[in-house]
Amino acid sequence: MIVLGIDPGIANTGYGVVTSSGSRLQGVEFGVIETPASAPAEARLAEIHADVGELMRRFDVDAVAVEDLYFGANVVSAMAVGQARGVVLLAAGQRGVPVRAYTPQQVKAAVCGTGRADKQQVGRMVARLLGLSSAPRPDHAADALAVALCEVNRAPLAGAIVEATA
Repeated sequence: MIVLGIDPGIANTGYGVVTSSGSRLQGVEFGVIETPASAPAEARLAEIHADVGELMRRFDVDAVAVEDLYFGANVVSAMAVGQARGVVLLAAGQRGVPVRAYTPQQVKAAVCGTGRADKQQVGRMVARLLGLSSAPRPDHAADALAVALCEVNRAPLAGAIVEATA
């Protein structure tokens, strides 16, 4: 299974590609899609859409996992994140790739065992689970890998439920 994890944002969209074969996990590639603050929103969103689409094509992903929108205190920021998330969903939909969304708490619980883990804990656990020598940098990339790991952990259970109800 090949999963593309996404931590959406209009300025920085983190991505991480994780493969799983049995119990073996591997972080294939991770990074951040950065868009210039001086560019209009539509150009920034088009760049995110194109880059995410290229990642899906290049790695022939089986699924996309995206972090759910977290409003917090800044509604303006949440709207921009929602727009970035929307173009990721569009790119996946155009390619027929299934998308699953996870809350930040679900991601932290899947990777660290608690939904209250901080960013440093998440980074360290991602590194440990993927056999990396250090936590992935920047944080957006580590978060995207964590989202992908959340999907990898969930997929076997989801498949079993589908088989049991068929």
